[in-house]
Amino acid sequence: MQTNLNAKRIAVVGLGLSGLATVRFLLAQGVKPVLMDSRSKPAGLEQIAADKVDGIYLGEFDANRLAQMDMIIVSPGLALSHPAIRFAKAQGVEVIGDIELFARFNNKPVIAITGSNGKSTVTTLVAEMLQQSGIKAVAAGNIGLPVLDALRKQDAEVFVLELSSFQLDTTSSLQSQASCLLNVSADHLDRYADMAAYTASKQRVYQQTTLAVYNQADPLTYPGTTAGAAEPVAISLADAAYGIKQVKGQPWLNVAGEPLLPVSQLAITGSHNQFNALAAAALALHAGASRQAIARTLQQFNGLAHRCQLVLANKGIRWVNDSKATNIGATLAAIAGLRPDISGKLILIAGGDAKGADLSELQPALQRDVSHLITLGRDGPAIAALHPHAIQVKDLTAAVQQAAKLAQSGDMVLLSPACASLDMFKSYAERGELFAKAVKELKA
Repeated sequence: MQTNLNAKRIAVVGLGLSGLATVRFLLAQGVKPVLMDSRSKPAGLEQIAADKVDGIYLGEFDANRLAQMDMIIVSPGLALSHPAIRFAKAQGVEVIGDIELFARFNNKPVIAITGSNGKSTVTTLVAEMLQQSGIKAVAAGNIGLPVLDALRKQDAEVFVLELSSFQLDTTSSLQSQASCLLNVSADHLDRYADMAAYTASKQRVYQQTTLAVYNQADPLTYPGTTAGAAEPVAISLADAAYGIKQVKGQPWLNVAGEPLLPVSQLAITGSHNQFNALAAAALALHAGASRQAIARTLQQFNGLAHRCQLVLANKGIRWVNDSKATNIGATLAAIAGLRPDISGKLILIAGGDAKGADLSELQPALQRDVSHLITLGRDGPAIAALHPHAIQVKDLTAAVQQAAKLAQSGDMVLLSPACASLDMFKSYAERGELFAKAVKELKA
């Protein structure tokens, strides 16, 4: 493979985290790539010595230059429908992503995880379950650590990869010991033609896998022809081999047909997290984790930042940060998972950029489970129209202040936007941090 790369003219298009990791990897292979980015000053580019590459081109993409390449390694943030990329493909240029390049060089076991929601939680759980079992597992991909940086970790024994639909679109060679599609709900419909196209992208995670873990309650996750001869494993919240079993009147996680531990011992709460725990257990067990390590991990793991994270409990009111809920499915999962544990009202803060999703899918849950709805952002008005007690505000601080006026002991205030953050914030993380700051200032 290295010889093949050295013989090719290669362009890296998009110099974000994964793009810069790709450049570092290629340089280590003795390849001098061409670099392109639509931004005039991509962060981190200064780390790349200009004399080590075959040119740096910033601003509008040069379609003719791209068409002269043998291979383009494209950032997942750049749509394959971009005219310059389409033109290059039409000239016979191979277009791949960093996951595909990783797959062509990797010779260690891979666990692959995707889904509209929950994939970061499951990826983290699987990696920790394996580590607790004495297996050197590295979590990488969409979760933060670029796969090509992970590949350079010599002591890694298993790679646990979180994969987005954008990454799967440019991947065809990845072989996995086990893979999982957690769920499929409306997301990124500003980039995909329809839900069928988005679902087909997610289903690519089942290519060349041995074990296909899917969601019994979501037919869109059922392994199809892409799964080949993979062994299917269903995850359920009913009594099943991987499900919830009643043991002496108490609900327990059932793993591989045997009770593992009481649901009450899970450090993460909500039915959606019970599902995530079961999916992670199925994947980790297949990769060599012990049942004891799986149980210990689930008793200790408190959840990820900005994912149903308790910010403050004061005067009987719980404030929960679920800023990572950047699509409808994530917010619906949070409402369904948390509502049974709320004795009083659920006050929801939502809004942002809905990315072309059909927001009406929120309406039944909003009207059934949410007492007060506070909205903001580009699509805030459209969400507000779905609830009889909606209040529109100008920013997140105002949303927190309005929620404080409505909340009483026993209530929960939940930030779960159902939208991307980029219309008002740098990222979902900044949105969550500002929410937490505003909440803590209420107490001051």
